[in-house]
Amino acid sequence: MRLKDKVAVITGAGSGIGRATAVVFAREGARLALVDRDETGVRETAGMIAEAGGAAVVRVSDVGEVGTADEDAAAIQQRYGRIDVLFTAAGFSVGGTVLTTRPEDWDAVFRANVGGTWLWARAVVPFMQRQGGGAIITTASQLALAGGAGNSAYIAAKGALLSLTRTMALDFAGDHIRVNALVPGAIDTPMLRRSFNRRADPRAAEEASRARHPLNRLGLPEEAAEAVLFLASDAAAFTTGTTLAVDGGWLAG
Repeated sequence: MRLKDKVAVITGAGSGIGRATAVVFAREGARLALVDRDETGVRETAGMIAEAGGAAVVRVSDVGEVGTADEDAAAIQQRYGRIDVLFTAAGFSVGGTVLTTRPEDWDAVFRANVGGTWLWARAVVPFMQRQGGGAIITTASQLALAGGAGNSAYIAAKGALLSLTRTMALDFAGDHIRVNALVPGAIDTPMLRRSFNRRADPRAAEEASRARHPLNRLGLPEEAAEAVLFLASDAAAFTTGTTLAVDGGWLAG
């Protein structure tokens, strides 16, 4: 078991990559804390883990709300005695160009994607420093590197996350805290389905996305989760400040 007895916090654990990663981490022996504002979804994830013989604590909260990460992290630390891994999978997207995106939507996207990662890192890093190390994995996007149309706030936020990841990796390398970014392509998650449904022809949007990947398919959440597992595990002990693309060849094409 690659995460045996390690304590892992996963935000956005109620669906998609966050849920899949929670299941994979549980399989690999991690003790889990699941965070999501979707109470139904995150409790479903906890139920899946319980059915597989694992256990997880649940924190229902908004990652972008100031104060919640501090409160949740303190409760998790008190419950388990340590925090070894943080995976910030929580995200939000609204679509739109800089002309059509409302200011309140722009702020909401940055608050969830960038703010949520910053607040959670800020909450757990002191615990990791005191215990002698840890691993943080952020969730960016292939669009932050390749660009894309009609999703300006989301793509800008994911670009900011890449810069934040590199900065944190340098800031905390001396504390033996590794910080890396997952860069997924189009992964078949509820958020991706919502983005397709915002288009005039959702089926055509899906087919265009599928064709953009040289492997000619959408990725599975479980495939992204396996990459997160590597970054969280001791197998990645000499890996920090980098991006790991799980994108079906998008960036190479």
